[in-house]
Formats: sequence, C-alpha cells, structure tokens
Amino acid sequence: MKKIYMLVTACLMSLTLTNCDDFLDYSPTAVIDEDKAFSDPEKMVNAAYAMLGDCWYSYPFNLFPYGDITSDDCLKGGSGTTDTGYHPLEIWSTLTATTPNEMDELWYRLYCAVSRCNRALVALDRNGDRVLGENVKEQRVAEVKFLRAHFYYKLLVLFRQVPWIDEIAYTNNSIEQIRNDEFSYEELFGKVIADFETAYNVLPAEQTDGGRVNKIAAASYLAKCYLNLAWGDGYEATTGESHINEDYMQKVVTYTNEVTASGYDYLEDYGDIFLPDYKNSKESIFAVQCSDYQDDNTSYGRANWSNTLNGCWGMWSCGWDFHKPSQNLVNAFKTKDGLPMFDDYNEEIDYPVNGEVDEQKWDPRLFHTVGMPTYPYKYEAEYTMTKNNSRTPNTYGYYTSLKEVPQRSKGETYNGSWQAFAMNDYVFRYTDVMLMRAEALVELGELGEARIIINDIRERAANSVNKHIAYAKDQCEIALYPESYFQDKETARKCLRWERRLEMAMENGRYFDLRRWGIASETLNAYFSSEQNNVYDGQTYAQYYKDAHYEPNKNEFFPIPYNQLYYIPGLYTQNKNY
Repeated sequence: MKKIYMLVTACLMSLTLTNCDDFLDYSPTAVIDEDKAFSDPEKMVNAAYAMLGDCWYSYPFNLFPYGDITSDDCLKGGSGTTDTGYHPLEIWSTLTATTPNEMDELWYRLYCAVSRCNRALVALDRNGDRVLGENVKEQRVAEVKFLRAHFYYKLLVLFRQVPWIDEIAYTNNSIEQIRNDEFSYEELFGKVIADFETAYNVLPAEQTDGGRVNKIAAASYLAKCYLNLAWGDGYEATTGESHINEDYMQKVVTYTNEVTASGYDYLEDYGDIFLPDYKNSKESIFAVQCSDYQDDNTSYGRANWSNTLNGCWGMWSCGWDFHKPSQNLVNAFKTKDGLPMFDDYNEEIDYPVNGEVDEQKWDPRLFHTVGMPTYPYKYEAEYTMTKNNSRTPNTYGYYTSLKEVPQRSKGETYNGSWQAFAMNDYVFRYTDVMLMRAEALVELGELGEARIIINDIRERAANSVNKHIAYAKDQCEIALYPESYFQDKETARKCLRWERRLEMAMENGRYFDLRRWGIASETLNAYFSSEQNNVYDGQTYAQYYKDAHYEPNKNEFFPIPYNQLYYIPGLYTQNKNY
C-alpha cells in the first residue's frame, strides 16, 4: 500500500543543504498540523465527502472501464488500442497485475479516500462531543462510515482480497502490518455491511442539508451488498442459480421496502434522467455531485473528470471518443411485437437510420443511450451526428455514448484545453434499486410482483418518446410483458436480466451483473466471437476481439496491482491464477 508522508518529501528536497535528521522536528508550512486538523471534526468530515468526486479518467471512481469496457455493452474507444492502458480490460487475455497501470492508480486513490474517512472518524472520536455535541457527532460518524463503506465496496468488487484498514489501524499506526488475506470475501463484505448498517440505523430518511447521505441511500447499498452475496462468492464455480442464498435475497427485499416507502420514484421521462436540469430529481437516491463553473462561481467548476474522455469526437472541443457502445448492445434493443428478441437478437447486424422506417422496431431507450450517425446528438438537430463524429471507425465503429454528457448547446464545464461535463454520477437511481428488488423477487418465486416492477419501467420507456426523440417515433415499439412471461422462474429471470441491461446500459455496471449471475465467461466469449465481425455501412471494425478471451476461475476479479503487491513483499497475496 502506498503511503505518502510530507516529512519524507521535505527530506528528499533538502539533501543538498543538510542531513535529514535536521528536519525531523520541522513542521511543514504547506500542510495543516494533525492536531489542528483533528480539532475541527466538521471540516474533516467535509474533507471525506470531497473525495467522492476526486477522480480522474485514469482513476475513475464511477468505474466505467471496469464495469462497461470489460463487458458486452462497450468498446474502449479513443485513437486506438494503445490509447490509455485500458485495452487489456476489453479483451481480458492480456490483463495482468501490471497492465493496465491505471489499476494501481485507482487502488491508491480509493485508499486515499478510505484514509480521509478514517481520519475524520478519529477527529470525531477525539473532539466530536466537544465541538459538535453528542447528537450531531453520532450523525457525522454514521455519514463517514457510509462514505468509507462506499469506497470499500468499490475496492471489494474490483480486487476481492483487500486489506481492511480502519480508524483503529490508523491510530495504532499498524497499516503496514495488515495483510489482504486476513478476512474472507464474505467477512470483508460483512465489515462493509456493518458500516452501512450504522448509517441505516442512525441517519434520517431525508437530510436538512441536501448533500449529505441518508438512510435511503444506506438501505440501497445494503440491498446491493446482499444481492452480491446472495449469488455466491463471485467465482463462477461457486456462483449462480445453484448457489443462491434465499436469506440474503430476502434481505434485498427488506431493504428495498425502505426505498419503495420513501419519497423517491421514477422520473416521468427516461431522457430527463440524464439531463443536468434533472440531476437531483426524485429518481436520484445517491449521486456524486458535479457543477459548472458558471453556476458555482469558480474557475473550473466541479467537473466529472471520470467521464472527461467520453465526449463524442468532433462534437466537443476535445471529444476523445471513449466508451463506445457495442453492436451487440444496439442489437439488444431490437423488439418484435414490442418485446425483446431474446434468442435471435444478435443473428444479424442492424441499426436504425433517421427517416428510414422498416420492419425492425426498437426499444425507445436505444435513442436515449446510443448516439448514432444521422440522428440528433442528445436530441438537438443542429448537432446531428455523421460518420465523421468517430475518431477511429476502423477500430471502434461509429456509435457514441449519450448518458454521461449534457446537450451540446449547453457548453462545456471546464474552460480550458480539455472539455469536461457537469453531469452527476449516479451511484443509485430509483429504477436501479427497483430492478435489484425485482431480481430478488424472481429468485424468491414472487414472479407477479417482479412483473409489476419491470412493466412499470417499460411503461416509462414507452412514454419517453414524444418529448425528446419524436424523430424516432415511427422506429420505436415497446410492449408490456404479458403474464405468460412470468409463469416460470427461468423466463422471468430472462426478462429481468434483459430489462436491467437495457435500462442501465452504459451506466458502468454491466460486467458486475454478468459476474454476479455467474455467466460472465459464457456471455463474453460468445460476444468476442461475434463482435469481431462488425460492419457499419461497409466499414469493418472491432477485429481486435480475435485476441480476446475471458478465463473463468481467474478473470472474475481484477489482479492486485503489482506496485501494491510488492510495496511490502510478502504482505499481500495475489488473486488466484494471476
């Protein structure tokens, strides 16, 4: 684990002047003394909150390279396969502890966030009662434990075997003695759950300060944790339908009961969910807040730097054209009589063309999710996409991602040589939580209630045409699932999984869904075989997938980054088969 001390930096910079011992009692003027910092626990809590959006495209806290590029929803994009280190994530066969280097950055930055949380907890323990009073202190402790669990959840779903470093380890200065195999996967989840339970038991359902986490966000995270555990331990041999823990599934239902009883709800139009004007709507349970410099009176705003690469080429001042929807994903939006084409959706390459109506119809969510040549970019006809809006079409094709960008007419957040966007990152939106609930209900045999949830979501999609995508109205067709689709668990499960893919497409979680269900190798290796044959209007692309292969019992989790593994040799063990 990397650990940086200001004192060490001072010593290294001063070697030519005197020896390092002369500086041991020197207090650097550019940092705040620890005792001084701990004397103001409220500011330490604010510092922990600030880590939520302290990201960059090489360590994106929304995990888009790990949840989307790794999946059948998405191609990496950019100028070619060597643009950033993320190519091994899309083909898996070259993924190692040293490639991509970005994994090491992400590990380090997530543990920086954990460290902020631990220091805030120490400050609250030492000075919370005196400065804040007992009641406020209790609430702040619950908030910080939520934040710590939020960051640990990411570490755990990425790297599986991670060291559990809490405020006690920080106080005892024992961080560099903590192994990453001290606790099992389930025990680590138990620690994350315990932090979320503290938040759930203490926090109100609605905070007077809108930016603070609340009970409903904690309930959503508890449901997500138990949903992961309910399917198994993540490795395919011990994950899937034959390993379901019904007690954990019931906990998903219990915690989502809290969400259904809250003031959160479906936003009426699907397209509005991904517009800045609606970023804190009733759909948003927990989101990382971003802002525009023109709104918050700062030089650059609080931009979403996780997604700064993901603007459309030629549409923005620096659209780097990453996060490219796959043909397989586009095909998945096909409908017949308004229902998904489960078995033959990918037999033929197809895509809609603006103004050309044929027998093939599409789920309306396609036009809110995937930017395509001939269609308005994010609903604006004056910015209609062409084939020139792709940076490397012979490698990554012509599609672009729409959800994480604002409308082009609204301008750019960062006033400089890089464009960035003031788009919040959803951690939980209401529909996501309802789909988790429906998933648990299916596995518990409550198929009728699951159907109601899924049809509510489809009905919202059906009603999301006229406001933003009227130009595609004649190409859209979507129907509700009839009762016959929910007479047996296998068919209901297929409906649920399809709905989750379409509804949550390009929202950074597809791979984690495939892994949770124990079907990652089956799905991805079939995808690699078909996607390498992509053709759009005569242009072939994605042929690099001929080198792709996903290996079960290995690739389910990412390797412990090399720099972390050998920071203290022998302290950490590598995930199996890397």
